[in-house]
Amino acid sequence: MEPRINAQKSSPSAMKALYSLSRQVQSDLGLDPKILSLLELRASQLNGCASCIDMHSKDARALGETEQRLYALNAWRETPFFSEKERAALDWTEAVTNVQQGHVPAHVFETMRAHFDDEQLVNLTLAVAVINAWNRMGIAFRAVPGVYQPSARPREQTSLRVGQTVQS
Repeated sequence: MEPRINAQKSSPSAMKALYSLSRQVQSDLGLDPKILSLLELRASQLNGCASCIDMHSKDARALGETEQRLYALNAWRETPFFSEKERAALDWTEAVTNVQQGHVPAHVFETMRAHFDDEQLVNLTLAVAVINAWNRMGIAFRAVPGVYQPSARPREQTSLRVGQTVQS
């Protein structure tokens, strides 16, 4: 599989803006890294972005996420492996990602409010929007899965540039 284009090379200013927003979400908004990791992976599953699924599953493992929870993430409603707070965040992620399927239902919003304050709700929504943007970039330009390796501090590292490949 070959990437279609290297977005970083083609539009460095646009990619700089997306990376900056990603860094803001990952380190400056006070989000729980494990919840952020789950929502990034779940949105990537919903969107079918292989490169992002690869990246975020590796980052989740680096954060100590269990294989059992990662394997069950696409069926999270049917498992006992996720807390009520995580379930609320996953439900929110799905509703915001799939907004074309009826917008964000009131009951999903109310469940979120039971677990997150207004600032956290805004920040989590921004996190969902950012991963959806990355998913669309990865899918559109065919980012190659399998080359990403997490750093020792995965929350501070940004994504492999869309369209970039790593020589081994």
